[in-house]
Amino acid sequence: MASKRATIYLDPQLHKILKMKAAETAQTISDIVNEAIRHELAEDATDLAEIEKRAKEPSISFEQMLKELKQNGKI
Repeated sequence: MASKRATIYLDPQLHKILKMKAAETAQTISDIVNEAIRHELAEDATDLAEIEKRAKEPSISFEQMLKELKQNGKI
């Protein structure tokens, strides 16, 4: 797969840390950024799947939850 060029602006300290990590791990900054983005997108997909799986669960108000926690001696 061919790479697509993009311009991003990084905080100078973040860029410095990325350069150091790239040197220490023999990776490019692009490799590190791509890996981080893939990780975040996979986490989002997992969260969305969990939300969909639990969509039909009954909801409870905050006040009701507090009441139940107090009744059960949790708080």
